[in-house]
Amino acid sequence: MKSNWTVKRLGELCEENMSGDWGTEKEKPGSVLCKVIRGTDFILVQKGKLSELPDRYIDIEKFEKIKLKPGDILVEISGGSKDQPTGRILFWDKNETMPIVFSNFIKKILLKTEIVEPKFFFRYWQFLYFKGITKNYEDRTTNIRNFKLKEFLENEEIPLPPLPIQRKIVKILDTIHEAIDIQEKIIEKTKELKKSLMAELFKYGGPSFRKGRKLKKTEIGEIPEDWEVVRLGEVAREIIYGISKKGEKEGKYPILRMNNLEDGKINCKDLQFVSLESSEFEKFKLEKGDILFNRTNSLDLVGKTALFTLDGDFVFASYLLRIRTIKDQLLPEYLNYYFNFEKTQQDLKSLASRGASQVNISASKLSSFPIPLPPLSEQQEIAEILQTIDQKIEIEKRKKELYEELFKTMLNKIMNQEIDVEKIEV
Repeated sequence: MKSNWTVKRLGELCEENMSGDWGTEKEKPGSVLCKVIRGTDFILVQKGKLSELPDRYIDIEKFEKIKLKPGDILVEISGGSKDQPTGRILFWDKNETMPIVFSNFIKKILLKTEIVEPKFFFRYWQFLYFKGITKNYEDRTTNIRNFKLKEFLENEEIPLPPLPIQRKIVKILDTIHEAIDIQEKIIEKTKELKKSLMAELFKYGGPSFRKGRKLKKTEIGEIPEDWEVVRLGEVAREIIYGISKKGEKEGKYPILRMNNLEDGKINCKDLQFVSLESSEFEKFKLEKGDILFNRTNSLDLVGKTALFTLDGDFVFASYLLRIRTIKDQLLPEYLNYYFNFEKTQQDLKSLASRGASQVNISASKLSSFPIPLPPLSEQQEIAEILQTIDQKIEIEKRKKELYEELFKTMLNKIMNQEIDVEKIEV
């Protein structure tokens, strides 16, 4: 360690920590209408989507104590999940006129700013979180995960350079993080472009086919006059349910589940496996061009689809449907995009039968679902336009991932003092 750095316990840098308040839904005398941050809202706040925070009424005296000001640090104390442990931290650097507070599952930490720069403290905590250190202080004796903040602050140490060096470290890391934020905005803008393009393409058709074209009114809205409206079952070879067999950590065949459907594509995160007889495998195997449809879950998730394009032997779970189109009438790429069109998603949700905790779309109901059917060549053009946008999104996501990797590498090297920060020009 450099001679001008010291080591302190995290708790030595804290003046105090205070709990938030969830407030009430209804207004009470002497209360203030506030936006309230929960642990689940940390990502929203980081993206600046404050309008999406829940509204609650907070007692005026409590509000004065817990209202946020720039430089405040919030820690998630309760909640979390298997892949997202408690102990997450949020740095509040916004000047907002709207009243914003934090819930009772979060604590605000007040620091001794004469010896520690708040954002340096925040970045070091991030460093510990990424290393999994905070997970060691998680209590999971009940259904809710709780973070043992007091023990964490008492036991964990922080290497502390002089304040000017702390500020320089913050500036270096912020510069990289700004590049991540820029990429996130590019991705969001490109997704917005895709959304508007879908609305245009599914109403007016492909650009090459629009000259002199008129629209007609149908049960699914206005579409080009030369398009048809057909029931999905008329242009699908089959719509079948998946296999009723629980996935395991090991087995012969990977089984795709609802969580493997993401933005119209298959992801292979957290794969499970099943062992099947050859006859079972033949019935439930997936082929390129198959569409997987999430038939039962929460209202938000039902109707999600993905196009299967992977190599290898995969099968699919019972709460998914496999759709195989008659390809000389309906291209699966076109259908998959139509299913992921915002208006179509709303129409599918209205089709669902509602149970106590889940909704369901049966194969027979889906078979009767109306879809617009352009000529095959126009389906191809629409799919290719949207595939180009998807490729742009994937490129920008990869750039963001590279910046995120760089950020974590720099954070790790700086906090481990593998880089002489004083020699870096910023």
